[in-house]
Amino acid sequence: MEKQIKEILQRYKSDKTRLMDILWDIQNLYGYISNEAVSELSAALNLSKFDIEETASFYHFFLLKTAGKHQIYLSNTVIAKMNGYDEVYKALEDEVGCSFNGVSDDGIFGLFDTNCIGLSDQEPAMMIDQVVFTRLTPEYAREIIEEIRSGKTPEEVINPNMIPKSSLAYVDNMVSTHIQRTGPVFFRQDRNYRALIMKMLGSYPEEVIGIVQNSSIRGRGGAGFPTGLKWKLCSETEVEQRYVICNADEGEPGTFKDRVILTRSPKDVFFGMISCAYSIGSCHGIVYLRAEYWYLKEYLEDQLEEMRHEGLLGDKILGQEFNFDIRIQMGAGAYVCGDETALLESCEGKRGAPRLKPPYPVQEGYLGKPTIINNVETFAAVSRIVAKGSDWYRALGTEESSGTRLLSVSGDCDYPGIYMIEWGITLNEVLRMVGAKDTQAVQVSGPSGECVDPWKDGERIFCYSDLSCNGSLMIFDNSRNMLEVVRDFIEFFVDESCGTCSPCRSGNVDLLHKINLIVDGKATQEDLDEIVSWGNIIKSTSRCGLGMTSPNPLLTTLEKFPRLYRRKLSKSTDVLKPSFDMHASTSVHENLHRRTQEETK
Repeated sequence: MEKQIKEILQRYKSDKTRLMDILWDIQNLYGYISNEAVSELSAALNLSKFDIEETASFYHFFLLKTAGKHQIYLSNTVIAKMNGYDEVYKALEDEVGCSFNGVSDDGIFGLFDTNCIGLSDQEPAMMIDQVVFTRLTPEYAREIIEEIRSGKTPEEVINPNMIPKSSLAYVDNMVSTHIQRTGPVFFRQDRNYRALIMKMLGSYPEEVIGIVQNSSIRGRGGAGFPTGLKWKLCSETEVEQRYVICNADEGEPGTFKDRVILTRSPKDVFFGMISCAYSIGSCHGIVYLRAEYWYLKEYLEDQLEEMRHEGLLGDKILGQEFNFDIRIQMGAGAYVCGDETALLESCEGKRGAPRLKPPYPVQEGYLGKPTIINNVETFAAVSRIVAKGSDWYRALGTEESSGTRLLSVSGDCDYPGIYMIEWGITLNEVLRMVGAKDTQAVQVSGPSGECVDPWKDGERIFCYSDLSCNGSLMIFDNSRNMLEVVRDFIEFFVDESCGTCSPCRSGNVDLLHKINLIVDGKATQEDLDEIVSWGNIIKSTSRCGLGMTSPNPLLTTLEKFPRLYRRKLSKSTDVLKPSFDMHASTSVHENLHRRTQEETK
């Protein structure tokens, strides 16, 4: 083991900021990260064992003990549960021969569930090692397990013709892209990147920033900060080294647009990063790719290599005094790393705990240097803006919300998938477009967003001043129990909290307790009042976006669908609150009293 770990360390020059890569290489080699490996890393990287274990234990997919030869992760999103998840769950337990969060007796399989893996348009879905299987049925799940148990690898099961993993055909063989509606910005084939980069290099960096600023594009990751202004602020910092990072950690349940962009238009994203690097004076770019998209990694690496071969990345791009290259940094399963400062911590080899702001990443980001972080959709859109001009882009959308937006649509509709819309379209228009019928509720922007009632909100407009959607629509018809949906969302936030600040760490657990009381018919009006009060405290005192938005599933459904809550309130007239369980509260005392009596006999 010592020799192989030394080779891994040499690959990364024993750089402790590359700890995430080192841990992945060790786990991919041995199946898990052993105590022996941790000790060797501790000595080589001048880190304590606690430092290494702190990082490794933070992430969902790092394993500190053996968990079977193959790890199965079944996605447990609310959309999966609407499409046969429970039946697949049971079939996997029966076929593997163990319960979830266990390992089969033969040691072949570890069986786990996991949060959204970016496949809500084709669930139930699961990952086995770094391969995904979609549209699962109990029968299909059993067949997969049987084939792996017979000696095949997961890759051989999904890819029997052994299509090269670096090819688009490999990805397409595994996952559907479901592009339902395109337009002038995304998924265009009329791109000559060499000519576009050459043209850009003939401009001054501040001219490129001006084009982006004048387009009025805002970040497509959720916060909506003006992209051009962010680039301008970073370019004005008085340092030599700056970084460009693409946030490809789309962990919001129901969101999968970035996955599709990276599959169909990866070079648009890379060109957007190149444009940013040229405008701010950066030599180094990073794509932070979520672990759930590992099957895209070799394909993306091949796309980057093609650009290097064409002289579009690397030293002296197209013969000019401009050096810039991009590497892929794999995440390891942590929703909170979608927060830009948590992502920075992860890129530096640490647990993904959000940083306090200020300073902001444009001031002190990766390795303490000014850093631009934009998401996949933003960079892809910028690549078209730089090519076509700011006036062209600003003519799309509305006066205050320029351009377009990609929507990931899933749930109760005829045509789930990816839709390009212009800002200014109404919710009703989108629902008709996707084939939604008998719609009860629409979750806009994932669990962290807003739940709306199409009867009341159908004519609301997608734009930054109204429905400021971050790219996800989950649709629920009248057959769905929305309180169960809300409970699922709150459970997600409890599971994904980094635990750094108490409002999020403890407050979400309290909210989960409240929604359980409501579902069980034991809540009172006082409980509903406390949800509003506590939810607002959590939103206003948490240090990052997760805690600031985690109460939204409860708060927005309470506002839009109060009848769902009122009809579940307890009718009890007891003096004590119906949620008060006298037996549970006194059982500890009763047991202690009983043991004391027995000991004195």
